[in-house]
Amino acid sequence: MTTDRPPSERRNAAQALPRPPRMPRIGVKVPFRTPFRTLGPGSVSSLLKIALDVAYVLLMIITAVLLLLLLASVFIPIANLNITVSNDEGGRQQPLTRSLLLFGVGALTAYFGGFLMILRNLRLIFRTLTIGDPFRPENVRRLRQVGVILAVVTGGVWVAQGIVAARLAPGVMEPQGFGELLTPIFSVLVVFVLAEVFREGARLRREAELTI
Repeated sequence: MTTDRPPSERRNAAQALPRPPRMPRIGVKVPFRTPFRTLGPGSVSSLLKIALDVAYVLLMIITAVLLLLLLASVFIPIANLNITVSNDEGGRQQPLTRSLLLFGVGALTAYFGGFLMILRNLRLIFRTLTIGDPFRPENVRRLRQVGVILAVVTGGVWVAQGIVAARLAPGVMEPQGFGELLTPIFSVLVVFVLAEVFREGARLRREAELTI
């Protein structure tokens, strides 16, 4: 025989029953992921590698043309030719001598040739980034070469502009000041710091491989 309890009594009886303990919530932190890949095939590194390949080919063509022009400058006649050296305030004409022609074309050839060597090393570095294996010992050597070449190109431009301002176009072109070298010097230092970072990464990778 059963008796029906009023709803209020049933609710009170249900509240009096012991409740099972709540399970603690375990917080799982989801790592931050960039919306694009930076390493490996189909990543940003592979796109930059393609851009470097295109720039490398174009710069190779320009350097080859300048080399041919440098060779031709030894033989082409330059009598009765003048050049105009100008700046914002005006300029002047002076005769084009063979030494001036060779100096100008040679400086341009060395300038583009230096950046061609820099692009060559960068292409090889980005090739390792594309395959997802950046910390290689050869990348340390390549970054150091980039830093040395960049320093040589920066110093060469500074010296060449000083020679032009002092000997070839005095009073028209001014030499570079030391303040204008701050940005190139900072860039060279950044490259050498990156080389040390890659060297440390290669060392840690080698130690991990020996441990395994």
